[in-house]
Amino acid sequence: MTFEQILQIASGLIGGLCVFLLGMRYMSDGMQAVAGNRLRRMIATVTDNRFKACATGAAVTCLIQSSSVTAVMAISMVNIGVMTLKQSIGVLLGADIGTTITAWIVALHVTQHGLLILGVAGFLYLFSGNERIKFTAMFFLGIGMIFFGLTLMKNGMEPLSASEGFRAWFCKFSADDYSGLFKCVLVGSVTTALMQSSSATIAITILLATTKVIGFNTAVALVLGQNIGTTITAYLAALGTSTASKRTALAHILIKVFGVAIVFPFFYLFLDLLASIMPTAIKGDVGKQIAFSHTIFNAIIVLLFLPVTGLLVKLLVFIIPTRQKKEVQRLIYLDAGRTETPSIAIQESGSAILKMRDSVDQMMVWLGNELENPNQNQEQRERLIRREEILDVMQKEIVEFITRILQKNLPLNVITEARQQLRIADEYESISDYAVILLKLSDRLAALNPCICPQDMANIKTLHAKVCNYLKSVGAALQAGDTRTLLATHSEGSRITDRAKQFREEHLSRIAQAGTSPLQTLVIIDILQSYRKIRAHVLNIAEAAAGEK
Repeated sequence: MTFEQILQIASGLIGGLCVFLLGMRYMSDGMQAVAGNRLRRMIATVTDNRFKACATGAAVTCLIQSSSVTAVMAISMVNIGVMTLKQSIGVLLGADIGTTITAWIVALHVTQHGLLILGVAGFLYLFSGNERIKFTAMFFLGIGMIFFGLTLMKNGMEPLSASEGFRAWFCKFSADDYSGLFKCVLVGSVTTALMQSSSATIAITILLATTKVIGFNTAVALVLGQNIGTTITAYLAALGTSTASKRTALAHILIKVFGVAIVFPFFYLFLDLLASIMPTAIKGDVGKQIAFSHTIFNAIIVLLFLPVTGLLVKLLVFIIPTRQKKEVQRLIYLDAGRTETPSIAIQESGSAILKMRDSVDQMMVWLGNELENPNQNQEQRERLIRREEILDVMQKEIVEFITRILQKNLPLNVITEARQQLRIADEYESISDYAVILLKLSDRLAALNPCICPQDMANIKTLHAKVCNYLKSVGAALQAGDTRTLLATHSEGSRITDRAKQFREEHLSRIAQAGTSPLQTLVIIDILQSYRKIRAHVLNIAEAAAGEK
């Protein structure tokens, strides 16, 4: 084989593979941009009905053409508490069925139209000013790139079929016996794990078979391994998440591993089964035969595991038991994981902001206890200070996470929501800072306790209660997405400001009284001013959530 031939083969294979993978990304991103919220609602509305969950997983995977992305969506939904472990297993099983459509696309020989689709869609993508048309064009641009990449790979592989040395090398991985079968499964698993795309490796397998580089038995064995390798993306996405999310990722792995382990001892009987039920129309086409075997294998997995999802849940709980200590809810991300599904990732960052809200609410409760009983609960004081440090870290993680999301191709509504979340996270972190400031001011107030006018102390407690109620009402409306209530909070914020001014004037009117020290006045004015600052930050949260600038 000459150098020119080797260069031609390498160009076709590497270039075609890159075009194919990029097409998969464009197609998935385009569909998520156009229908991301609908896909999110589809998955979020999954019930404990295992058949509905399976159907939803299949439908979503057919649309976005990636079982890995569907698995990441399910893991993210479990992580934020929208979906249970049992529901996610049904979605994962459905994704196993939906992902088989890629193999059929490759096998049905529709790739010759790829360049035309790519050209038309690319023109619309570049010159359309309408966002929906632009991202729809992006979806079809991805389809065109997939088809064109497959054509390039096919053309690059054709010279290999004439190379005796290459064919002899591939014979080492022939599934003619169980030793060769194991090698094929291992090769399929490793290559898919490295590429993180079973669609790409299955497409290559079909092309190798259609160019007669490998036989049908070897191709089916590789497909078995590729089903295991595709679970790596979900595993990476689950790192650093909750126990329930880790169980979901493990379920994805165990389903595939158990499925292959069940078929492995009966592999040659499985081939006989395929031959007996295979439609006559596809018996002369090895590509369609491989696609058919891929579909049947995943159908067997669904039939085996769908009836026993409850038992699988118990096994997962046994393998990954619930932690005895309360888990620290943090936002941990992997760029190859959850940020690949922006419509779901933005919901997860929103969930982390709600955790910030809950932490700030708790800090204000602790602060109120401190005002009532100064220096009586040292552990509570330490928790308040430590919680402020945790919120600093959470804000940093949210900013980094959302920054990764904003680097994707996103529709305007997702960009707007991401920017709102950045602003809200900053406001909650600022409120936590003022909670610590108020704790220190309360210490100074406690030191001056004999000199403090009872009315001043009562006014501070009243203002604290009003600010806490204001904070909770805005937080509840934020979670519910109640724009009308958020806009109505302006008047409540104004009343708090007026009340703080009133308390300030009342205190200043008492300065002339005997026993009022300048230090006492400074502390009280600083406390009132801090509560006004918190009120301003809460108002900013309401405005950001309501879409005001």
